[in-house]
Amino acid sequence: MDPRRTLAEQMAGEVVLSDDPGGTLRKWRTDFDVAQTDLADRLDVSPSVVSDYESGRRQNPGIRIVRRVVTALLDIDEERGGDRIRQYARVLSAGFESDIVYDLREYATSIPVERFYDAVDATPVVEGPDATIAGHTAINSIEAITRLSSEEFYRLYGQSTNRALLFADVTRGESPLVALRVVTPTPSAVVLHGLSPEDLWEHAPKLARADGCALAVTDLDLERMLGRLRGLAQDG
Repeated sequence: MDPRRTLAEQMAGEVVLSDDPGGTLRKWRTDFDVAQTDLADRLDVSPSVVSDYESGRRQNPGIRIVRRVVTALLDIDEERGGDRIRQYARVLSAGFESDIVYDLREYATSIPVERFYDAVDATPVVEGPDATIAGHTAINSIEAITRLSSEEFYRLYGQSTNRALLFADVTRGESPLVALRVVTPTPSAVVLHGLSPEDLWEHAPKLARADGCALAVTDLDLERMLGRLRGLAQDG
């Protein structure tokens, strides 16, 4: 498997088939943490051209433009060390699609759970027995719960269950906590994204304590949060 080619095909396919091609281009550019000016320089166009495509002010980009943008983003990533391409390869090697797993990483050294919470602006709800974690997995809550079997769910842990498992776009937290009941063992920490402590399902803390895992919530913007997670893994 060539991760770069596979990722390029997915990126181009998403843009071409999207109801909002410009918005999808913007999603991939921000996911690669590339500024409009940097992409424009690589494409040898003005930043306003990139902005016009992303906002829809220009007609939908043709396949030639899409190919150039995708190639530019991948080239920039490789020049920076290839972190995004390697991340995609890790998700694929674990047997998942990128619409289920947003981020799956192992740290060079274990970090305090509190450091992870700080990175994603999380509010602790239940304290767990583990003071540190060795990695994290961020998933689309609905897609993971509805599409994965219990065996596949366990593979979300990557190399170790000593990690934070982050469920994105949660409304109350009932489904993730119930889903974890069928997976043994549980992760060291569970973070529910998309809600405040006041919105949390009333039985969630009790289930977390019963399963022996820490529990926290965050309502940080998803793209901003994923960007912070990438930086956290690089620092760790």
